[in-house]
Amino acid sequence: MRVITCLFTEHNLWLVLLAAAMCLVGSGVTMHLYRRTLENKRAEKLGWLFLTAVCAGSSIWATHFIAMLGFQPGVPVTFDAALTLVSMILAIAGTALGLSIAATKFSRFANLVGGGVFGLAIAAMHFTGMFAYRVDGLVEWDQAYVTASIILSVGLAATAFWAVERWTTGAKAFIAPGILVLAIVALHFTAMAAFLVTPIAGIEVGADSAAFRAMALSVAIAALVIIGTGVSSYLIDNRTREESDEQLRHMALHDPLTGLPNRTSFNAYLDAKLASGQADGLAVIGIDLNRFKEINDIWGHAAGDAVLCALAERLKAFVGQHHFAARLGGDEFSVVLNTDSRMALQERVDAIEVMFNEPIRYGEFDSATGASLGIAVFPHDGEDRDALVRNADLAMYKAKLDPMMDVCFYDTELGDEVRERRALANDLRHAIEQDELEVHYQVQTSIETGEIRGYEALLRWTHPTLGRIGPDQFIPLAEANGLILPLGEWVLQRACRDAAAWENDYKVAVNLSAVQLTHSGLARQIQQVLIETGLPVHRLEIELTETALIKDKVQSLHIMRQIKALGISVALDDFGTGYSSLDILRTFPFDKIKLDKSFTEELESDHRSLAVVRAILALAKSLGIPVLAEGIETLNQLDLLRDEACDEGQGFFLGRPAPLDALTGLEESLLASPALRRSAGA
Repeated sequence: MRVITCLFTEHNLWLVLLAAAMCLVGSGVTMHLYRRTLENKRAEKLGWLFLTAVCAGSSIWATHFIAMLGFQPGVPVTFDAALTLVSMILAIAGTALGLSIAATKFSRFANLVGGGVFGLAIAAMHFTGMFAYRVDGLVEWDQAYVTASIILSVGLAATAFWAVERWTTGAKAFIAPGILVLAIVALHFTAMAAFLVTPIAGIEVGADSAAFRAMALSVAIAALVIIGTGVSSYLIDNRTREESDEQLRHMALHDPLTGLPNRTSFNAYLDAKLASGQADGLAVIGIDLNRFKEINDIWGHAAGDAVLCALAERLKAFVGQHHFAARLGGDEFSVVLNTDSRMALQERVDAIEVMFNEPIRYGEFDSATGASLGIAVFPHDGEDRDALVRNADLAMYKAKLDPMMDVCFYDTELGDEVRERRALANDLRHAIEQDELEVHYQVQTSIETGEIRGYEALLRWTHPTLGRIGPDQFIPLAEANGLILPLGEWVLQRACRDAAAWENDYKVAVNLSAVQLTHSGLARQIQQVLIETGLPVHRLEIELTETALIKDKVQSLHIMRQIKALGISVALDDFGTGYSSLDILRTFPFDKIKLDKSFTEELESDHRSLAVVRAILALAKSLGIPVLAEGIETLNQLDLLRDEACDEGQGFFLGRPAPLDALTGLEESLLASPALRRSAGA
């Protein structure tokens, strides 16, 4: 009852309201800043702790001081400047100590202990301020009210610190600031009820003056400036955090190189689209670049990154607001098309195909990557994301396997076929890793004398369940699945090691694929194999096809010169079947030409084939390049080639491909053959 009487009869209510407003604002800001303190670590935490303590101490002290100015004891009043300053320091330092204890989390009761210290700091500040309050009268203290005020302050402050960590969102976030307001108000007015003043006769009233009201307003403004600093820091940090969170969100959902949405965004978009009920006609397109690895190998990864960025910009412009494009990783992209007809879908797919085939400028070079596209359409090819993506991927894989196809629409039979090819590719990878392949050798002889000149290394694979699989099947499979480089290295290593163990000085010829020829480290790899196996460089012959050479003539010529610089001979394989044979002969310094077997097969039946062979031999002789004819299967073919002065021959008539351990018997039978001796004039 005494507390209420003191409040309403001994205070200037306008100043009490000002103090209350200061208390509300200060407590709200203090609790919000304290929450931010808890969210940070190390140096940032100390910074927020300091800012919270300054705001808390200043607002509590300002609340107390303004309320003191509103107190009307009925006698003249003055303030001790030193003790008033000490009370402010106690408010800031004491609340800082309490906040520090609560924030350290040294135990499960740290918040209660810290809150209690915070409450003690409020009490210490109040009573120090009261000692600075000098009145011309007799002063008495009611110890019961003093004790009650301290207990209320400590208990309510501890409760506020307990609540601030449990209720942080919505309306409950205001519970902790409300309890803190109650702690400050309860302390102040309960303690003021303990302060009893008896006026001395003859002393004039002087506590309620215009000067006190002006002083109260000044204190309030100063405290609000300090609190405003805390609020500003909080808002700035919030804005920075929002921007940082937005950046992190963008990084989590977008590819860092191209800026396109990543796989996570793609999955979320497709799921949302399928769930919307407006997905009829939606198509998922899986895209894999055809010649991206060549670009990386020839020009380096910086060029590869530039190509990916250029393609990403094209995709962004293409999809606009109606479609969706993402980079799923590496050289793999995906597009979701929202179309209303099969015709519109086909038009957009054609546009994407053209887009990926358009050249990209990098430095002084132009390169067109090309791409394999696989399309799956909802709901016919899948009713959920996993099915659509999987089937689009299967269709893309089929397009990649077929050199004549860049775009493939999914169908059920295709799925079974691609799954079988993928399983076979995995088996091939295992065969390479486990050394389960074989190399057979086919003899190459002099047509004039019949003597053996060397052997061509031919790769063979016997599948454990499917049996023998031809090179025409597994070589394209290796190229489509990124296995051709390890496969080529395996063959080169095995052929050189076998040849190094031969007792004679025969050459061994090894074929290189187009993919191998684009590999910038090819010459270094060949040199390393020769060193490891001990095969002399003059005994190795590399065979290249026209198709491999014309894919990138500049790079191919550069690699070929590196190989020849090692002392290795280079032969042009399958001559006569390409699109630019004469230009190839003019540009590249070959040591041998291998005449394609299609010409040899028709020597006896087609006079035009004989004329072409005669012209090729004459051309090669004028260039000083020896010619080896492939596909010799009859004695008559051999005689015709001898009559035309062909240098070397290879074919079933001379010897079928055989494993290494059968070569000795093959040589003996070849040298003992009456037909060969008669043909050679022996």
